Amino acid sequence: MLLTTLIFAGLAAAIHVYIFVLESLRWDLPSTRRAFGVKTDAEASATKPLAFNQGFYNLFLAVMTVVGLALVLASSTTVGATLIFAGTGSMVAAGLVLLFSSPKLARAAFLQLSAPALAIIFGLIAFTR
Repeated sequence: MLLTTLIFAGLAAAIHVYIFVLESLRWDLPSTRRAFGVKTDAEASATKPLAFNQGFYNLFLAVMTVVGLALVLASSTTVGATLIFAGTGSMVAAGLVLLFSSPKLARAAFLQLSAPALAIIFGLIAFTR
């Protein structure tokens, strides 16, 4: 179960790094605009500072989770598990906020929250044994 937890937590971190890249580095590109439903250049320009900031939130959640993974692998299980749960729990919460605030982005919300939710489920089994 521990390996499964670490795999899903790592996948969740990778997804959130990708979201960071989209929101903070590629916001103006047509493919990114389509993915987020941004229709015009003016809308992209107006929302760019917000997306830039949001992207860094995603990056920080990924970093927290990766540090947790590294600590678990270094046998600092309590601190590592705490960081994994904090990072993935925040990812799930953010995915739920996206789902309920923008139902048209349900597919993106489920992509954002599925891997961290599985990491939490498997982590609860792995770390409570």
